[in-house]
Amino acid sequence: MIYGTSSVDSTTTTTSSKSSVTDPNEAQDRFLKLLVAQLSNQDPMNPMDNAQMTSQMAQINTVTGIQQLNQTMQSMSGQFTAMQVLQGTSMIGRTVLTEGNTLGVAADGAHTAAFDLDAQAASVKVQITTATGELVDTIDLGAGTAGRNYFTWDGKDKYSGDTSQLRYSVTAANGTTAVASTTLAPHAVIATSASNGSLSLELDNGDSVAYSGVKAVY
Repeated sequence: MIYGTSSVDSTTTTTSSKSSVTDPNEAQDRFLKLLVAQLSNQDPMNPMDNAQMTSQMAQINTVTGIQQLNQTMQSMSGQFTAMQVLQGTSMIGRTVLTEGNTLGVAADGAHTAAFDLDAQAASVKVQITTATGELVDTIDLGAGTAGRNYFTWDGKDKYSGDTSQLRYSVTAANGTTAVASTTLAPHAVIATSASNGSLSLELDNGDSVAYSGVKAVY
């Protein structure tokens, strides 16, 4: 039982109730002040026992330890993000494959793109179209294997417009049974950035993609 609580500093207790303490040293200092005030105003006939005091000391040490750990983890997270961005600069100028159906910028006049097949296919065809869906060319690749497949298209004799805006689609089948595919667009990396602790790559078409979304680099 504690008596005479009016002698405790009212400014300190009011501030403690209104604001959350984030500094471990400040939290420990406030706890010790309140503990001293509690001991000074306790009932001499019914003092706080050692077990109760030890329990309170253990609690504040636990809270202080957790807050210090949180501060350390936040600092490490910031350092890790900065390190990610620094390492990501090595991707600038490289070409990455991400999910999409654009042909990207040609290298030496030829476009190289890729697609993933869910299963082996006896017949695979790639159709090149404009952004509005006009057919530009059809490539018969023959059979395709399950997984990653690449193709190259030299369109300088097929199309005189901006080839970076061309699209492509894949049709794969085994006889009358269609085989699902996922198209992968090639684009050059022009910058790197970090958002919410994750590395992002800025591409030459203005899009941004998470590093985890990159399927291949070349």
